[in-house]
Amino acid sequence: MATLTTTPVEGTSLAADSHVFRREMGQISRQSGVFFAGTLFTTAAAYFFKIYLARVLGAEALGIYALGMTVGGVLGIVAALGLPQAAARYAAVYRATGRFEELRGFLWRSVAVLLASNILVATVMIAARHWIALRFYHTPSLMQYIVLFAAIMLLGTFTTFLGQVLAGYKDVTVRTVITNFVGSPLTMILTVCLLALGAGLRGYVAAQIVSSVVVLALMAGVVWRLTPRTVRPALTPLPGFESEAWWFSASLFAVQGLEFVLAQLDKVLLGLYTDVRQVGIYTVAVALTTFLPLALQSINQIFSPTIADLHARGDADLLGRLYRTLARWVLGLTLPLAMVVCTFAPQFMEIFGGEFRTGWPVLVIGTFGQLINCAVGSVGLLLIMSGNQNKLIRVQLKVTVATVILGLVCIPAYGIVGAAIVSAASNAAINLLYLREVRSTLRMAPSLQGYVRLAGATVPAMAIVLLLRSQLHLLRSPVLTIVLSIPLAYTVFLAITFLFGLDDDDRLVIGAVKSRLRQTFWKVAEAA
Repeated sequence: MATLTTTPVEGTSLAADSHVFRREMGQISRQSGVFFAGTLFTTAAAYFFKIYLARVLGAEALGIYALGMTVGGVLGIVAALGLPQAAARYAAVYRATGRFEELRGFLWRSVAVLLASNILVATVMIAARHWIALRFYHTPSLMQYIVLFAAIMLLGTFTTFLGQVLAGYKDVTVRTVITNFVGSPLTMILTVCLLALGAGLRGYVAAQIVSSVVVLALMAGVVWRLTPRTVRPALTPLPGFESEAWWFSASLFAVQGLEFVLAQLDKVLLGLYTDVRQVGIYTVAVALTTFLPLALQSINQIFSPTIADLHARGDADLLGRLYRTLARWVLGLTLPLAMVVCTFAPQFMEIFGGEFRTGWPVLVIGTFGQLINCAVGSVGLLLIMSGNQNKLIRVQLKVTVATVILGLVCIPAYGIVGAAIVSAASNAAINLLYLREVRSTLRMAPSLQGYVRLAGATVPAMAIVLLLRSQLHLLRSPVLTIVLSIPLAYTVFLAITFLFGLDDDDRLVIGAVKSRLRQTFWKVAEAA
């Protein structure tokens, strides 16, 4: 496998390098900015929606839902065979190199394989519903929902595949509009209507199925429109899968299986050793921590195919600069929110209902795990999209074994707190080990000096949050205090960072963002 060189091309001027960096960062910031805005909208709406669900359905119903989604998740990995995640890389590589015949073969053979595998796995899931509900989870009420969870699994596989194709096409904007501004609100509206009619948990799951069908139809239409005519189905025979694509998909299949164990082992063991109510409380707390890496998720959506593109062209210098800058910005955009979440963890959980307050330690522990995830940046993607997925798998195998052992020790003894410790420890360990592999293989690492600059803004921002926490009894409303704390923490943090913590690449990023905003403003003004 060819390795990236970190030596700049002879004769390339600093101004030319800066222009290319600014152009690439401008594209990333524009696409990820749209995704960030869409995700922020969805996150805010989802937060209030989860409060509504928790109060209407209760911890037990949410626990049943979590167990059903866990079953669908693990079987969905089997049904997907790694193909959806491979689509992001090969759609980008084939388009960038003009290999449209290979793209045609990959896309339509993938669709056929996914259809056959998902139907087979869904059939097995439905046939085994008695064993899953009664023998494994000892939750008889889960059995009646298995058919619905099988439908969610099948629809989710194809939605993910088409979404990754759009990411490979470097068009995350349309996908964001469909999933965040159409799919999520539709799910919420249908759920509220069905719950008002007394449909309960079945209504919530049915609402997800309906919205998934709508999202899948819209996304299929967009992919069809963006796919070159020569790539669309024709009477001529389809080219076969390249062996490299098969092996890459197989590697990602292994990666997803290990990731599932790391991500879902806590819920599986909680389902075995505790009651379904504890699973519901834990699920709500963990769901809140998943909102924290919002900036990282937004960046990854467009940075993923960019890594594949730059690696294929051997431009390690530019890739390293992009990675270091993006990692620093991701951490900076996450820290203020993490401060507020940890400081007001009991109040956050109590919003969902009194029975959920006991889950606040889970929220604090999970937040620290997510901070490490954000601090190292897109290390997993760097390994996968540069063709070093085998190194990633080796790391996952080591962490998975350690996580299983730790989980079997901690979760039966300490319940949801033990599960939170296991989850956060595995999250931190795997990201730090990924970083070690990125440093040794690609010669890339985040900028320590840049993180020291962020520390100077962290202290005063944290002081503001603690001051507001100390005055909680005066404001009387925990929700109002939290609402005030978030913008104040960001204002102080960003103001100090912008004054004292920027380097040359940061200023190029700001310039690129400003340029995009001006272009957007003038387009809107001309349209008006």
